[in-house]
Amino acid sequence: MDYKNILLNIEENIATITFNRPKALNAMNAETMAEFFAAASLCKNDDNVKVIILTGSGDKAFVAGADISQMQDLSAPEALQFMEMGHDVLRLIEEMPKPSIAAINGFALGGGTEISMACDIRIASEKAVFGQPEILIGLIPGWGGTQRLPRLVGMGVAKELILGGGQINAQRAYEIGLVNKVFPAAALMEETRKFARKLASMPPFTMKMAKYSMNYGYDLPLYNANKLEVECCAQCFSTQDQKEGMKAFLEKRKPNFTGR
Repeated sequence: MDYKNILLNIEENIATITFNRPKALNAMNAETMAEFFAAASLCKNDDNVKVIILTGSGDKAFVAGADISQMQDLSAPEALQFMEMGHDVLRLIEEMPKPSIAAINGFALGGGTEISMACDIRIASEKAVFGQPEILIGLIPGWGGTQRLPRLVGMGVAKELILGGGQINAQRAYEIGLVNKVFPAAALMEETRKFARKLASMPPFTMKMAKYSMNYGYDLPLYNANKLEVECCAQCFSTQDQKEGMKAFLEKRKPNFTGR
């Protein structure tokens, strides 16, 4: 597929998807969402890809939200289709067996915050700005904001952001647990790739089981969630990487994981 609104680069087992509409502050329209879904699907199915990074082009925005110029005249059925498209791709990112990192380089408003929350890890530039301002234009978040945000930061803070439509800086996002780390803008991608390389060196099936256990156990009663964890952990014993990891530990050397 030819991409017009995103860039896809695969290097060192790390796929970087860059939202590339800088004149529109990387706002998401239907065409960009379709390309995003295609690129994410390719990454999911490419065994050479171990980690995915999402970021925005330019120095102003990660994703400044959905493209309002395209949304303003949608009918309710058309809006439903657009929202479902967003949920499809973010579910793909969230449930993917490979880890994903959002490198948030600027404005992450509305859909931008929602895209970042579908990732496993969020690393922000000091210049990053977050918010769910949809209520200011007569909407509510439509790509998971009302659900993922309370799960990440708690119901009280989520209601403050969604009902008030306000914005917060990177430091405040770090304080409430919305982002994992904050770096100077010039160091953002270097630090993100450093962490991505660390994740890429981990055994992939074990990574898959860890994500699966956390994602699907989170909303279960504790007893059932622990049963899920036990089953996922036991599955790791079926891999050569588990044997190698334990053998390397006992031999006091670095393991050589092969993905088998």
